[in-house]
This record gives sequence, structure tokens and C-alpha cells, in this order.
Amino acid sequence: MNSNSIVILTTCPDIETSKIISNSLVEHRLAACVNIIPGLESIYLWEGHVRNDSESLLIIKTSKDKYDAIESMIKTLHPYELPEVISVQIDNGFDKYLDWIDKSVQ
Repeated sequence: MNSNSIVILTTCPDIETSKIISNSLVEHRLAACVNIIPGLESIYLWEGHVRNDSESLLIIKTSKDKYDAIESMIKTLHPYELPEVISVQIDNGFDKYLDWIDKSVQ
């Protein structure tokens, strides 16, 4: 199966920010579903220093053609100077679920 669906990942500093971004994406029909996974510990290099922060992860299910709009909305609503916004192609999946994603973001 050749899928049009992607998963976009972004991390947020708190649940409030996660919910604001998630609700906005779904309400604007940019995402079919967003999962919020709280309690992540992120260790990363920023401005020459190793940082360790608590974050939550958003798993955003959408279609390829919505990526640019989602990236723009995340950059607008996100408090980070440089938010993580990466996408992963869904190569295979349950056909009916992938169809639901496409229909939800039309």
C-alpha cells in the first residue's frame, strides 16, 4: 500500500502547551488525531551546554499535504525558539485507519 499518511513528532515543555497545539491542529482539520505522551525526559545539546528537561511528546497523525500548515501552526503556538518538528512516512498500516486519517483532514 502506498500511503499518503505521515506522523509528525514535536515535544512541548508542559501539558498546557501540548493541549493548545493539539486542539488547534484537530479543530483546524490539520490532524486527524494527536496523542500526548507526558513525562518524557529530554537530554540535548543547546547553545553549547547539555540540557535536561521534562517534556511531553505529541504524535500527530495527518497527511503529507498538511505538513507545511502544521509546521507553521506549531511555530506560531510553541514557546520554544527552535521547536522539534519532524515527520515520518507511514509506509504500511490498517487501510481503514489510514483512510480515516485522510478523510479527517480534508
